[in-house]
Amino acid sequence: MAQSLKILFLSAEVTPFAKTGGLGDVSGSLPIALRAMGHDVRVIMPAYQNIESGYPGVEPIPVRLDVPVNFGDIPTGVFQGTLPNSDVPIYFIAEWHLFNRPDLYGYWDDPYRFAFFGRAALALTAVLDWRPDVVHAHDWHAAPAITWLATAGQSHPHFQGIPTVFTIHNLAHQGKVSWEIFDYLGIQTHSLVEEAYGEVNFMARGIYHASIVNTVSPTYAREITTSDGGAGLDGLLRHRQYDLHGILNGLDYDVWNPATDRRLAANYDVDDMNGRRHNRHILQEKANLPLRDDIPLVAMISRLDWQKGLDITGRVIHLLMNNFAGDAQFIVLGTGERHYEQMFARLASYHSGKMAAFLDYNAGFAPMVYAGSDLFLMPSLFEPCGLGQLIAMRYGSVPVVRATGGLADTVQEGITGFTFNHYSEDAFWHALQGAIHIYYTDKESWHVIQHNGMTADFSWQRSAQGYRQLYEWAVAKK
Repeated sequence: MAQSLKILFLSAEVTPFAKTGGLGDVSGSLPIALRAMGHDVRVIMPAYQNIESGYPGVEPIPVRLDVPVNFGDIPTGVFQGTLPNSDVPIYFIAEWHLFNRPDLYGYWDDPYRFAFFGRAALALTAVLDWRPDVVHAHDWHAAPAITWLATAGQSHPHFQGIPTVFTIHNLAHQGKVSWEIFDYLGIQTHSLVEEAYGEVNFMARGIYHASIVNTVSPTYAREITTSDGGAGLDGLLRHRQYDLHGILNGLDYDVWNPATDRRLAANYDVDDMNGRRHNRHILQEKANLPLRDDIPLVAMISRLDWQKGLDITGRVIHLLMNNFAGDAQFIVLGTGERHYEQMFARLASYHSGKMAAFLDYNAGFAPMVYAGSDLFLMPSLFEPCGLGQLIAMRYGSVPVVRATGGLADTVQEGITGFTFNHYSEDAFWHALQGAIHIYYTDKESWHVIQHNGMTADFSWQRSAQGYRQLYEWAVAKK
């Protein structure tokens, strides 16, 4: 076995304690897979309001951190728990004024909140007398920790020479703030080409200072080095291209397993799919749709924003509901930007009896949509990895996706799903028509595609092997 490493995870989100997207899933699952490989993994995140107000299994520990900032030390508390069904410790940085708020993000002082979080998390390792072999920081929120380690931290024996891995989950969110934040952190450094005058860009800083940089799919790693996909940082990413890697996110097969998922009306597996029919009927009843088995039930579960391809979706659904690809039903589950919610509400009203729009976030209902639908739509403009298509395949719902980012790496045309390249209504409609044509005319091929998707290996165990390699490279570089 390869040598055991001490790995520190820094993330603003960790499932189940806090989650808004894929970042939380990675930070909640990957440490457990790494622990199973024999590594000493510890996770640190902020103590948000749900932790401060009492979270089952999470307790305060008798440690007081005095976190140094430019105007003096800030006394800070710490909570501790473990990741579910594991012995992986997770620590929560408790600073009442910064983190005990109703939402995770969206505040004017977010850069200062997460700069403090990173500095406090590193201070905690010194108090615990635990020196990580690698610090693994996720997205811009954790990049201040990497920046401090690469600059001011080099004068502290405990932190000197610690290698870092920086994972980009979504390049579009960059954490820009005025230069004064470096005074706050006690950092003296130079500006980057990617930073406007007087500005700090923490996403750019993470990319610049980390020993190794990665993102959550091989295709997205290539796309972000282009002017179209680089969100203004493509030059810096090309500069780091030999240290830039793409590793697909995994899926937690203990949570997402149609054979054991208690959220389903009936369980099933790839060898006995009868349970899907029962789930379908329950789903149709909940959506007030006719109980029909002779037509495809098409579904979409999505955060309703521009990244998810909704600009090219409305007309496609209208054509689908008007039977231009044959008779079909459609269900959408999600919440987000108001004009997209209104678009789906109008479509559902116009096509009542064929379509239903559940415009809220309902994690408990989502498995029923995966388990009861025949086709699953993800026409994303860009998608670093995407979990929806992985869950859909696992549950026997065949994905129709735009071949970008992780969607291109996980859905194989005609083998595990259907894909299109050009970001347009016509290309999306053509792919959906083709999928429905196979559904109606070639049941044998359809079942093979379902089978291929359900048996594909997108486990965290597979992803963890890739991350172990990155850690070893980062250590070797130092």
